[in-house]
Amino acid sequence: MPDKSKPDISQPERFHSTRRAHRDETAEDYVEAIAQLIEERGSARVGELAEVMGVSHVTVTRIIARLCKEGLVTTEPHKPIFLTDTGKAMAHESHERHLVVLRFLLAIGVEEKQAQIDAEGIEHHVSAETLAALCTITHAVSNSPLGDDNPAGQ
Repeated sequence: MPDKSKPDISQPERFHSTRRAHRDETAEDYVEAIAQLIEERGSARVGELAEVMGVSHVTVTRIIARLCKEGLVTTEPHKPIFLTDTGKAMAHESHERHLVVLRFLLAIGVEEKQAQIDAEGIEHHVSAETLAALCTITHAVSNSPLGDDNPAGQ
């Protein structure tokens, strides 16, 4: 029987996965914020995005240029930012991962404010396999007799 305390993955593979997640994290955060702005306000502009992300206009402009090159958004100077179909899909997937992680954290008793903060970071670093396990555990906890007082069971 394999020793589960020692994963069958090399250290470089683990680091590569983490670096890839960090690279994608910014894009995911921005497309998710753009989607939210469009849903709430009807459009997303650099100034609004800078306010939401807590960064300068210059930073947003630089990141939007990168997202344009990656095919996630389209825009023109002084015009709203639009998500491409690929950007919309990324925003949706990121939001869904966030909700799964958030529900799990709430189900295990993490306070809502801290759960929101933690979910924002964890969502970018969780595999599909781990996400499925979190869903299973959250569902089990929410449906247990003890889950009635649990925020995730609401």
